[in-house]
Amino acid sequence: MRNNTYQLSKLGLLLFVAVFIFSCKATKDASSTTVPKVKDYSLENALLWKIEGKGLAEPSYLYGTIHMIEEESFFWPEGTLAAFEDAESITFEIDMDDMSDMGAMMGIMSKAFMADGKTLKDLYSEEDYNFVKDHLEKMGIPMMLMERLKPMFLTVFASGDIEFGKGLGGDSGIKSYEMEFFSLAQGAKKEVNGLETIEFQMSVFDSIPYEAQAEMLIETIKGGDTEDDAFKEMIDMYKNQNITKMVTFMSEEEQGIEGYEDVLLYKRNKNWIPVMAKQMAANQVFFAVGAGHLGGKNGVIDLLKNEGYKLTPLSHKKN
Repeated sequence: MRNNTYQLSKLGLLLFVAVFIFSCKATKDASSTTVPKVKDYSLENALLWKIEGKGLAEPSYLYGTIHMIEEESFFWPEGTLAAFEDAESITFEIDMDDMSDMGAMMGIMSKAFMADGKTLKDLYSEEDYNFVKDHLEKMGIPMMLMERLKPMFLTVFASGDIEFGKGLGGDSGIKSYEMEFFSLAQGAKKEVNGLETIEFQMSVFDSIPYEAQAEMLIETIKGGDTEDDAFKEMIDMYKNQNITKMVTFMSEEEQGIEGYEDVLLYKRNKNWIPVMAKQMAANQVFFAVGAGHLGGKNGVIDLLKNEGYKLTPLSHKKN
């Protein structure tokens, strides 16, 4: 039973990572009419920020994660572990405790499949379907098991970001900041919370039609080395803690899917602010969310400042 729960937790994290990767790709077409140029909202290079003011008795902390990174590139920015220890609780985008609930995970896994019996064959011409099928099978991904999976999840494996069958951790060579923080929280017996449920997160991504997801999947496969280069560039930005450049990068790269950046990032950021305020009023919180949510006019840092909080960068990295 314990092994089954562990495997489901890994699968749940893969769904979470898939949501992150798809949001990065899809929001790369963010229109400048929707989001003013990031240069007007540039921030210091820092992944760790202290939150004070507005009646808070003690400071809370905000940390920008990257949901997966090569083990050799993993690092703890200055002050991160001290801030984590200082906090009484930790809050992720979703409550990571839910991933150890076998019943909940079974329900979540069912949401990874397309509705109404739709399959990948229904989304592609015969030529494109065979192209996708050949690519996935060359990567060791059995198509017969993937026919009904939503294309956004297949994008993770098709891009080579995660090797099919290995997931994260262990011998995969890939680490997750969420899993590292979650492990630390369990060891320290810290309370774990979420800003939104994974059910809500997945429902948000269901606002993207299957056809658009299928287009993203085939573009990812055709992108090949370009996708690898883009991922490496994002990792370099992360290691330099350049959260402003990360937002700029996401808005400038062309991927062919437009009109979803508001629902994928900006509305979610705004929804998080009152939740964060309530949690910070109760105790010291260490918030760990994707670094792409931090910068820009509609980023979490600017939104918190607009609410009257003072945010101070702690993990300085020279520009």
